[in-house]
Amino acid sequence: MASKGEGYETLMRTLRGWARNPNFAGILLVGLGCEVMQVGDLAAAGRMRGDGLFRMMTIQQTGGTRRTVEQGVAILREMAEVASRCRREAVGLDHLTVGLQCGGSDGYSGITANPALGHASDLLVAHGGTTILSETPEIYGAEHLLTRRAVTPEVGMKLLDLIRWWEDYTARWGGQMDNNPSPGNKRGGLTTILEKSLGAVAKGGTAPLSGVYRYAEPITQKGFVYMDSPGYDPCSVTGQIASGANLIVFTTGRGSVSGYKPVPCIKLATNSEMAARMADDMDLDCGDIIARGVPVEQKGRELLDLMVAVASGERTKSERLGFGGAEFVPWQMGAVM
Repeated sequence: MASKGEGYETLMRTLRGWARNPNFAGILLVGLGCEVMQVGDLAAAGRMRGDGLFRMMTIQQTGGTRRTVEQGVAILREMAEVASRCRREAVGLDHLTVGLQCGGSDGYSGITANPALGHASDLLVAHGGTTILSETPEIYGAEHLLTRRAVTPEVGMKLLDLIRWWEDYTARWGGQMDNNPSPGNKRGGLTTILEKSLGAVAKGGTAPLSGVYRYAEPITQKGFVYMDSPGYDPCSVTGQIASGANLIVFTTGRGSVSGYKPVPCIKLATNSEMAARMADDMDLDCGDIIARGVPVEQKGRELLDLMVAVASGERTKSERLGFGGAEFVPWQMGAVM
């Protein structure tokens, strides 16, 4: 890729953000040595971690694969010794930054799991926490529901500027924003992107929109914020983790089996049939909002309790299955040469 411009800057932001994510005890960054993205340039952009647990090496300089592995393992053992001294302590909910995500949707998404997540988001924000809504192509047509909640006109305009950028971006490659490209969404009963967008926006609850950020840009404001990203879930979550998310909550009407190390991912099923069929992967059934008349607010409180439990060490279904090692997907933008 080009060594300057939007694509390079986005990748730099993403790698810096991952290195600084609080869920990592330490970082060992390994490069080949002759690629455009030099590990030295990344480190030169600013101190990577306040705790000093950031190391880097290149395979070429170290002397090949075997020597790199040997030296890398020795470095990781040093880091593990330091990390083992960490002790769990009680902290407030203001330390939680939660990425809000939705996978393949169905006709229930906008009336069960998504509004339940929206209510949990409001509760967390009320306790000083932060929630991040993303996936710009999947709010298209419903962006006015967010801009009217913006804390200032400038914040609202930032979101509209993102929409215009996406309209130009997709047009350049012969795509359209006002469609529903996912076969899973269609099989789930959605007919237009607007139906998907109305459900997706519901994940953000009703709290004021306090900030709008670029992909992988560090989140500096508390409360409910927006981060630009594609609708492709692993790519979107990668950006949220880079922006500082330390927990992901993921709603799905079709079923999902992804995980996002180093950040736990809580899966919400929109309907009880799928929740039972994929019980090994779903953490919470929100289908009982329809099936048994459970109030959305009650389910939101139940979800907040689950978020606190997971943040306190309870393992999610995807963690128990060992998922999450293959979902690091930075947004690849610009020309690849």
